[in-house]
Amino acid sequence: MAQPKYITDMDKIPQIPLQEREKLKPITEKFVFRVNDYYLSLINWNDPNDPIKKLVIPNEGELLEYGRWDASDEDTNYVVPGCQHKYRTTALLLVSEVCGAYCRYCFRKRLFRNDVKEAMSDVEEGIAYIARHPEINNVLLTGGDSLILSTARLGNILSKLRAIEHVKIIRLGSKLPVFNPMRIYEDEALLDLIRTFSSADKRIYVMAHINHPREITEEAKRGFEALHRAGAIVVNQTPVLKGINDDPALLGELLDKLSWAGVTPYYFFVNRPVAGNSEFVLPLKQVYAIVEQAKALTSGLGKRVRLSMSHTSGKIEILAIENGKAYLKYHQSRDGEYGKFMVLDCPEEAAWFDDLPGNERYWHKPEKKTDAVVSVNELPELPAARRAIPS
Repeated sequence: MAQPKYITDMDKIPQIPLQEREKLKPITEKFVFRVNDYYLSLINWNDPNDPIKKLVIPNEGELLEYGRWDASDEDTNYVVPGCQHKYRTTALLLVSEVCGAYCRYCFRKRLFRNDVKEAMSDVEEGIAYIARHPEINNVLLTGGDSLILSTARLGNILSKLRAIEHVKIIRLGSKLPVFNPMRIYEDEALLDLIRTFSSADKRIYVMAHINHPREITEEAKRGFEALHRAGAIVVNQTPVLKGINDDPALLGELLDKLSWAGVTPYYFFVNRPVAGNSEFVLPLKQVYAIVEQAKALTSGLGKRVRLSMSHTSGKIEILAIENGKAYLKYHQSRDGEYGKFMVLDCPEEAAWFDDLPGNERYWHKPEKKTDAVVSVNELPELPAARRAIPS
């Protein structure tokens, strides 16, 4: 297969001026960098504010003091290494700590630290846990990117999950449909794998991460079509990001193009307050207004999307923000509070559930279920191997 070339050294990207590369190198000491030449070809290098560039090229704001490494306390969801069980019917297997490229807004930047080991190459313990819990009817393979795995490795995991009768849905979390669509439509073995394990009553879903309509190229559409023909259902989720897609017309275009390509708009997310993400933050009031204006521009198919915060306590849907009040509902709940309706004051600058006065009445900080997984929020700011060694 003619696969893209991967790049981990910004000096190999001549389109970035030398002076800018030198300024950005300290950022790659803290947050890993990786991209490929196909995705770089989507960038308009004559535009200093190009949104595709902002998605994958480091920015100086990443070094500003902001947020936490694990803003949603995912460390408390692990039941065994590599397996999270936060919501009753859903389990996550973190199968990879590698992506096709590294989005600068990534809420799991911590996985790419060399002193963190949450993703597991061997997920046998997680699969055994799922087999013992019949309430789990759907499993998400994530990381990192599930489709970065070799087809043989992915097939091994899928076959073991399909041997568990109560697992009806398998989800593949991936940005490869736009980072490297050739990986999908040129790999017949991968498509055969999906045909084998995606059936009328036990479906495979691809949870795509498409942030901007320019990512939906002819290659990407060819990848979507290959997945559809193989029997997978493709849905999309994206955060609303300052400087990238915070424009109603652009988000409306994204909703339309997804619908036209047969990709279901699934979630718009509020950007999590993760370390290094300050450049992408928008107030909740603004995010809500942008999303509602975008939905007004699209069909009912596009309007299926939900605006949500993936909070420690659950997925909190933003129903409305009006006259200084936030109207919220638990769309998913760690503690079984599904559907709980909340009305909270919403200050102009509030950008996360924790910023809303009185939020603490509705949730509590969870306890870890296993000590076998490190709590990255308790680690030093820089990964051990990257900290300066005293002379």
